[in-house]
Amino acid sequence: MDPPLQDCTIEEQRGIVRFLWAEGAKSVEIHRRMLAQYGQSTMRQRKVYEWVESFKSGRTRVANEGRYGRPSTSRSRKASSPQEYRN
Repeated sequence: MDPPLQDCTIEEQRGIVRFLWAEGAKSVEIHRRMLAQYGQSTMRQRKVYEWVESFKSGRTRVANEGRYGRPSTSRSRKASSPQEYRN
């Protein structure tokens, strides 16, 4: 077996999910095969399931779609307790 590929973009992995799904593979099988090939770089199993569902719903693109609204610009630290929000 070839060594796992370490450098793979998320779009490439989504394309593999789409291809394997179109070939009839189940979500769990797709994730298992990707894990064997990409190792720790593999997207999470839940994400594979979500992408399979989106392809079943008619999605064809693997790239992120644009989002509406203004992007977040906040850079504040997170509060460790609710009391810190009140101060």
